[in-house]
Amino acid sequence: MRAFVTGATGWIGSAVVDELLAAGHQVIGLARSEEGEQKLTAKGATALRGDLDDLAALQRGAAQADAVIHLADKHDWGNPAESDRAERAAVAALGDALTDSNRPLVVASALSGLVEGRPATEADASPAAGPDSNRGGSENLALDYVAKGVRTVIVRFAPSVHGRGDWGFVNFLTAAARKQSSSGYIGDGSAAWSAVHRTDAARLIRLGMEQAPAGTRLHAVAEESVTTKEIAEAIGRSLGLPVVSVAPEDAGSHFGFVGHFFASTMTASSKTTQRLLAWEPDGPTLIEDIDAGAYTA
Repeated sequence: MRAFVTGATGWIGSAVVDELLAAGHQVIGLARSEEGEQKLTAKGATALRGDLDDLAALQRGAAQADAVIHLADKHDWGNPAESDRAERAAVAALGDALTDSNRPLVVASALSGLVEGRPATEADASPAAGPDSNRGGSENLALDYVAKGVRTVIVRFAPSVHGRGDWGFVNFLTAAARKQSSSGYIGDGSAAWSAVHRTDAARLIRLGMEQAPAGTRLHAVAEESVTTKEIAEAIGRSLGLPVVSVAPEDAGSHFGFVGHFFASTMTASSKTTQRLLAWEPDGPTLIEDIDAGAYTA
């Protein structure tokens, strides 16, 4: 298949490009810069210049492809409304380009905010609907295109997609530990996250593109629950720093913006995903990665 990938040079996207090429697929990758274009062409992919706001470029990429994998996100923590707006507009542009084609549209989503008090499952619908909701309601918007002849597949990612070179949440927690000279967890540290290794997530995306039926929700989750205290202890070991409890009211000053997420339990099961696609995660666990120096080398 010829796949158009947004976010193709990002943390997850670059691994997805490698996975697709290794499996014999062709890749058109969206590139925001000359440097991104060079990275893609060096791998053997085709680069298409544009960004998330260039809706015409998104539709050109989709028109040239047998499948679309949408991974790009602005991640504008200072202006989440702008990130939500851009995400919704991009999904609408891609969905419109694929209407009545029965081609796959794989859309990245998140596990946060789905349910409370238990791990989320693939059967749980996202409560985010409409342009003013989280991520602009893009998950539900993408699923609306199933009735319009698009093979929409949602991939919900664990809050930690980890590995050497990760710049996400665990990287920010490690930076906070360095700054504070201690590795902290909030309260009793019982809040927990799901986790998945980057290469396992990339393989799942490929399998979803190739096999998943229209309307499928997949969970990129290898470990259902890792407590925040365990994460803090591993960061402390890796940096040789003491591990401390941080009062909830002090989380913002200690951790910065990531403190809000570190206080939240974001867990999910992937049993249905694993059965459906015979996906068996085999990468290192989150704690193994931290202990191996993935965030401190």
